[in-house]
Amino acid sequence: MIRPYEILKRIREEKPLIHHITNWVTIYDCASITRSFGALPVMAHAIEESSDMAAVSSALVLNIGTLTPKLVKSMLAAGRKANSKGVPVILDAVGAGATKLRTESTLALMKKLRIAVVKGNAGEIASVAGAKSIVRGVESMGVEGDAKSIAEKLARKTHSTIAVTGKEDIATDGKRTYLIGNGHPLMGEVVGTGCMAGSAIGAFCSVEKDSAIAAASALACFGIAGELAAARARGPGSFREILHDEVYCLDGKAIASRMRVSEL
Repeated sequence: MIRPYEILKRIREEKPLIHHITNWVTIYDCASITRSFGALPVMAHAIEESSDMAAVSSALVLNIGTLTPKLVKSMLAAGRKANSKGVPVILDAVGAGATKLRTESTLALMKKLRIAVVKGNAGEIASVAGAKSIVRGVESMGVEGDAKSIAEKLARKTHSTIAVTGKEDIATDGKRTYLIGNGHPLMGEVVGTGCMAGSAIGAFCSVEKDSAIAAASALACFGIAGELAAARARGPGSFREILHDEVYCLDGKAIASRMRVSEL
C-alpha cells in the first residue's frame, strides 16, 4: 500500500527544487501548485542555462504544451544533465498525437533521455505507444484498446513509469499497476490541471525514488485536493483558486480517509 502523506511530509520538510521547462499557457499554475505542495519551483527555458539549472535541481519536468524546436534542444540539454546527476525527469506529453512535431518530439525525448515518468491522457499515451487514438488539441477524444494494457506495455518497453490521467488515473511501471480513483469532474473544466498534475508528480519524484509509487501518490493527493476544492467551489473560477488552498492544507487525516488507490 502506498503512503502518500509520508512522501508529502518529506516534500514539505526538504523543499526540493523542481526545474520546469513547461507550457507557457499554464506556467504560473505549475509554479503555484509546486509551491503549494511544499516544493520550490523554477522555470528556466533558455538553452544557455537549462542544463545548469537541472544540475542543481531535485527533479526536472518537461512539458511539451507550447513546443518549439528550440525548446526541444533546451529540454534535451537539461535532460542529459539531469540524467548525469541522477535527477528524475518527468515528461508531460501534452498534445502528443495531435501534430507531427509534438509526437516526434515526445518520441525523441523518450529515446534520448532516461525518463522516470511519462504522463499524459489516454489519447496522448496511446499515440506515443503507437496505438490508434484521436487527440483534438490537447484533449483525448478516443482510444482503440485498453488504456491500462497500453500503459503497461509502454512501461515495459521504455523502462519508465507511465501515468495516464482521466476519470480514473493509472500509474504503472509495467510490473505494478495502481488505479487512482480520486478527483472531481471540475478538474477537467479548468485549464491547467493536467499540467499541474505533472508538476505534482515532479515534486513527489524529487523525494521518492520509486517512480510508480511517487506518481500514484501525487495523483491521489492532487485528486483529493480536487474533491475538497469542488465541495467549496461555485464553478471553474473559484475552484481553481480554492484548489491551491486545499493542496496547501492537505493532511494525513484527509488523505487516509479519502484515498482510493488500488493495486491491480
